[in-house]
Amino acid sequence: MTTNGVTQIPAAAPEDAVAHFSAEFTFEADCWDVHDALKSAEPGFVLLDVRSPDLFKQGHVAGAINLPHGKLIPSKLEQWPKDTLFVTYCAGPHCNGAARGALRLAKLGRPVKIMAGGVTGWIDEGFSLAPGE
Repeated sequence: MTTNGVTQIPAAAPEDAVAHFSAEFTFEADCWDVHDALKSAEPGFVLLDVRSPDLFKQGHVAGAINLPHGKLIPSKLEQWPKDTLFVTYCAGPHCNGAARGALRLAKLGRPVKIMAGGVTGWIDEGFSLAPGE
């Protein structure tokens, strides 16, 4: 068997892989699924752009609310019931803003997922951004 950076550590047992990859879906949604859900009058979540207001104005996912991760405090969330699912996104895989926002929301007892890929993933899927608000 060839040994290299990929093969030198064996893959997880299939049952462990099932548990791991299944759990990922409880933490994140992909851009395609978010886009598809946003076509509905009731997507089942609130999409939060957790980037700065300046970046939001440059372009954002239509329907997203700009609430930078540092501003995620209880008073900003009062308008939504406690069981509201939030989906956070930031610039993309090179940015940890979505995870920062998700962590803050989770610490506030709110259900949350991140939109994997952020703005970069959104554009890579061929979706357009809405101009500032």
